[in-house]
Amino acid sequence: MNRACKLLLMIALPLPLMTGAKADEVGQDGSHRHHPLQDQLLHEKFYSSWHMPDNPVLSCCNSADCYPTEIRYIDGKIHARRREDGKYILIPSQKVERNRDNPDGRNHLCAPPPSASLVDTVYCFALGGAT
Repeated sequence: MNRACKLLLMIALPLPLMTGAKADEVGQDGSHRHHPLQDQLLHEKFYSSWHMPDNPVLSCCNSADCYPTEIRYIDGKIHARRREDGKYILIPSQKVERNRDNPDGRNHLCAPPPSASLVDTVYCFALGGAT
């Protein structure tokens, strides 16, 4: 885990205690963090070298924070489905990757779980070609 992710975790980990989030809401069993077996290596390679479009010195983190996702357009803006709670969150335009292709043509989101932040946070987003 890189330094930026560790820093984000140091800030984010105490928040579930302050917000009263339950273990099953956070998915601490790890079940929501698994990628399909056939995609694990492909995704890990992509995520491990991905940096924030609006701040290229910071990593998007890794496969613990990044995953394929569904999107919706609402009022002309992209909203991606957060896996932990199914909520569609707004993707800020500065977080959309425009300088590299994603590994499999699907949409990909890097974001902390909802219990880790008081606001919806997006680290990185890649728009798939099949949307």
